[in-house]
Amino acid sequence: MAAYLGFSLIVGIVVASNAVHLRRKPLNEKAALGARFSQQVGARPKDVSLTAADGAVLKGWYVQPANGNGSAVILLHGMADNRQGVMGFAYLFVMHGYAVLLPDSRAHGESGGSLVTYGVMEREDVRRWVEWLRPRITGCVDLFGESMGGAIAVQTSAVTPGLCAVVAESSFAGFRAIADDRIGQEIGWAPGAARTLGIPMRESALLYAQLRYGVNLADADPLKAIAVSRVPTLLICGTEDSNIPMRHSMALERAGQTHTQLWIVEGAEHTAAISVNPARYEVEVVGWFDGHGGSR
Repeated sequence: MAAYLGFSLIVGIVVASNAVHLRRKPLNEKAALGARFSQQVGARPKDVSLTAADGAVLKGWYVQPANGNGSAVILLHGMADNRQGVMGFAYLFVMHGYAVLLPDSRAHGESGGSLVTYGVMEREDVRRWVEWLRPRITGCVDLFGESMGGAIAVQTSAVTPGLCAVVAESSFAGFRAIADDRIGQEIGWAPGAARTLGIPMRESALLYAQLRYGVNLADADPLKAIAVSRVPTLLICGTEDSNIPMRHSMALERAGQTHTQLWIVEGAEHTAAISVNPARYEVEVVGWFDGHGGSR
């Protein structure tokens, strides 16, 4: 038992360090990408930035369509990615008249910040981006996120007044829950074993992150956020998602049943629902925003 607890402590320290320090994915061919985007939709991405509560400078792109509907969607990318990872969705929304804001999450892409906190700090960052957007549009501000970005979108909805709608694909339900999955995936345990035998590793990681970095990662809690939020939220998950299993989205739907809808996509892997049926995806996602005030 002593040996196992010692091993768990070591694993926990490694897990915590790796979780808050991710390798940055650089932006590639920004100028060429902007030119292609402008050629296809008639609007060029503009470099924008703001300063977060801790002084980190956050950067992103803003696109305002020539004949917009007055509303905007903030696109939130996944873990270890950057704004280019959600550029395909920018095309989709701009073509439907939405302005789009594509920020690099803190400690990702070109944004400042030294720690990834999975929503603990990021929800405040996105709230500031929402306030940045408001004077530039006349209609709704909506949030769209996938994976970690989806979890951040859900958490932001609980602390940001005036949002019209949220779409979150492949969000995790809580940091403890996803940590159990990650530990089980790395060691090869079944989910039930990870949620029991993995407890010392998980709690060691949380304790180390709080003591070493001053952040309580357990506060990254979309399940708690969606229970208090009243923002209409479309949750999307795939039956073949082995990265963040669909039970996370199902738990979120139960917690926010008064204002959520769950779309389970048969055969879809992690954040790949659009690949299974692009036409249906466009109808469901754009329709969700249009139906909650986005199209005016």
